[in-house]
Amino acid sequence: MGEVKTPRQWFLWSIALIYVCAFASIYVQIPGLYGDEGILPVRLQMPKEQRPLLEQESLLYLGPSLGLAPQQTLELMCLLGVALGLGAVLLEPLRDSLIYLCLQALYLSLYNVGGDFLHSKWDVLLLEAGVLAVLVAPLGLLRRHSSYSYHDPVSFWLTRWLFFRLTFCTGVSKLASGDPTWYDLSALSHHLENQMNPTLLAWYVHQLPDWLLRLGAVVVLQSEITVPLVTFFAPIRRLRLFGFYVQLFLQLCYILTGNCSLLNLLSITLSFSLLDDDHFNSNSGPKKKVILTLHFLHRLLHQINLLNQQPYIRHDLWTSLVQFRHFYQPFYASKCVYMCVGVSSQVPYTSMAGMSVSKVLPAVRDAYRAVERYQLVGAYGIQHRLISAEGRPEIILEGSYDGLTWTEMNPMYKPGNVNAVPPIVGPHQPRLEWLMWQAAQGGDDTSPWFTGLIQRLLQGKPEVVSLLQVDEAQYPFSQRPPALIKAKLYNYHFTDPNWWRRQYKKDFFPIVNLDDPTLKKLLEESGLKEKFPVQPGSDTPVSQVLSLIRGHVKGLSGSLVLSTLLATLAGIFLIKAVFSWALGSRKPRPASADHKPRKPKEPSEMAEKSQAPATSNRGSKKDSNEKKYSERSPRKRK
Repeated sequence: MGEVKTPRQWFLWSIALIYVCAFASIYVQIPGLYGDEGILPVRLQMPKEQRPLLEQESLLYLGPSLGLAPQQTLELMCLLGVALGLGAVLLEPLRDSLIYLCLQALYLSLYNVGGDFLHSKWDVLLLEAGVLAVLVAPLGLLRRHSSYSYHDPVSFWLTRWLFFRLTFCTGVSKLASGDPTWYDLSALSHHLENQMNPTLLAWYVHQLPDWLLRLGAVVVLQSEITVPLVTFFAPIRRLRLFGFYVQLFLQLCYILTGNCSLLNLLSITLSFSLLDDDHFNSNSGPKKKVILTLHFLHRLLHQINLLNQQPYIRHDLWTSLVQFRHFYQPFYASKCVYMCVGVSSQVPYTSMAGMSVSKVLPAVRDAYRAVERYQLVGAYGIQHRLISAEGRPEIILEGSYDGLTWTEMNPMYKPGNVNAVPPIVGPHQPRLEWLMWQAAQGGDDTSPWFTGLIQRLLQGKPEVVSLLQVDEAQYPFSQRPPALIKAKLYNYHFTDPNWWRRQYKKDFFPIVNLDDPTLKKLLEESGLKEKFPVQPGSDTPVSQVLSLIRGHVKGLSGSLVLSTLLATLAGIFLIKAVFSWALGSRKPRPASADHKPRKPKEPSEMAEKSQAPATSNRGSKKDSNEKKYSERSPRKRK
């Protein structure tokens, strides 16, 4: 395998961009999800007693020391994540290991206090990919010299291992779960309408002939099972390139039919590990490939020699990992994390093979438990969601003033009105709609977040209402909150000529009001019962800045905020490209071989010539004129 400098840069740049999208998407939804008037107020999770910094599970608990309320602390964390991510996207020197470590710490802090809203598959994947970015990125900001050198070349191989686990286990779980739709090859037809956010193109693809959709199901299974096994770790470079383009095509199909989610962007980012610099440089010849191969073999033999000289590594591997922690060199640190992550990543998949975790080697099990709290290793494809052949289940909320006339509260980002066109959502991740989609699949109506949602809608809290509808004209209870709320479950299907058709399935949540004993009991069991009044936060300069930024974003949808942010980034890169082109066109053309510029004389040479006798000067001048005349002659130029 050749050098991977360019794929590594693509990987780091993409991870930074995904961090920007993730932090910005969460920031827009913080007041409705975690605010004082939100669904799950984060202030209820604050500990009564302060603990040392190293014992904290989240940076949220440092908010009181800064004079910030819990909601503003979350907002500050998201804004810092957006700022650091933008810096890494725009400036190459900021794609440093220290920057990615800060991004990882910020997102892990949000994950630990985010509850069900932030425990999605793409959140876990982003945390693990963020750890790999810390290992892959160079460490240069803390060094005195501007040395932009990467960590050891083995670290980037971890991204390919993660990509293999993600793709292969996702494909295997489709068959291991016993899902009948994948065995009769009808899964793709049902998946198009059952996915979280189907697009307009998904409706048209659903109208294709049945035999073509069944063929597409075969292509998906082969792309996720056979292709990773054959191509991801193949010694033949063309096979790896084939695997890359197959996965890229598959993810683009997912994006076009199911919106652009962070999971798709992360999959494309990890697929860069299948590339090398030779793919971007067609001028590399066999000589360069031989040199790179010899260099790799030399490094490998050197590492084996080091292991042979240190027998304690072979005697007890895990003891050596503990001893290596005293070294501060990034090389050894990345090696330890590489071995720890690589081995412990196999533990979660023992359930797929019908094994018990107790049968795993104790050293491996202990290593997995040590890194589990930091989300260094994730499990993908273990809990496969069966595709329903009865249609897409959806929870529809209805409100009423008198209990006789009921009006639906249709959300922005998921099916409600059968005549509504499927929306464009990505890369924004609407957390409430995602949990409602999950709850409709599982039929669970006792979750704390759903109880909190019903309570806030009955109270008419605008922060929560904005999660469903930003446009007040689209929300039927914008003037006065409903007195009664209930929820029903429908099955939706793509149809023609309308976009959707639906049929009633069952009641999902009973009719309740604010004084209903059932609702009060559920709030008490969920820990959402208000026991103390909300304490006003201190008016610090940081708090004022956060309030000012929140005022500008208020009333905007998450998809609009992210689209504006990405459009701004695209404009910056376009301006940079135009300036580079303009400055490049003004550069003087290089002199031809026939008319090379004369090298300026050194001061020492000028002094020696000034001290030479006059006769020597005349001779030198004559020789110089003859040489100049000979260079201008046509024969000399030929």
